[in-house]
Amino acid sequence: MPAETLISVEEYLSTSYRPDCDYVDGHLEERNLGEWDHADLQAAIVAHFRARARKWGIRAVVEQRVQVKPGRFRVPDVCVVVGDPGEQVLTRPPFLCIEVLSPQDRMSRVEQRVDDYLAMGVPYVWVFDPETRKVFAATATSGLYEVMTGVLRTENPAIEIPLSEIFE
Repeated sequence: MPAETLISVEEYLSTSYRPDCDYVDGHLEERNLGEWDHADLQAAIVAHFRARARKWGIRAVVEQRVQVKPGRFRVPDVCVVVGDPGEQVLTRPPFLCIEVLSPQDRMSRVEQRVDDYLAMGVPYVWVFDPETRKVFAATATSGLYEVMTGVLRTENPAIEIPLSEIFE
């Protein structure tokens, strides 16, 4: 079996992948997406944020490259920033990174992504499972936990999202 070729950060940043890939220490990691449940939930989440963007002072986008550390880039399903990020590839922590699970996703791999976001300084990370309709949240102080209250919350800005408004 031939050895896997490492890719430089420069090559990764100058190449378009369809769909976009994560870049982890010289290796490309495919992201699981492309199925209806994933796409529909991703669209519902970003639409919810965009409808309230002015009120909350935020911007929400899909599949934004985030440099979580020098040799590592992640592409969250939804990325929320406060104000204008002022850069094309985010190098400063977003306010919130959201992952939507696909049936092929392994929780251990999702936890690595969550850990990367938190280590970068992202204050809030949410993980949605469209199949089970479970949602998990993570902060640096709480770690990853299942949201049992039916409402997702952040502070600074104060955001409250009833899960019933996302899982319609």
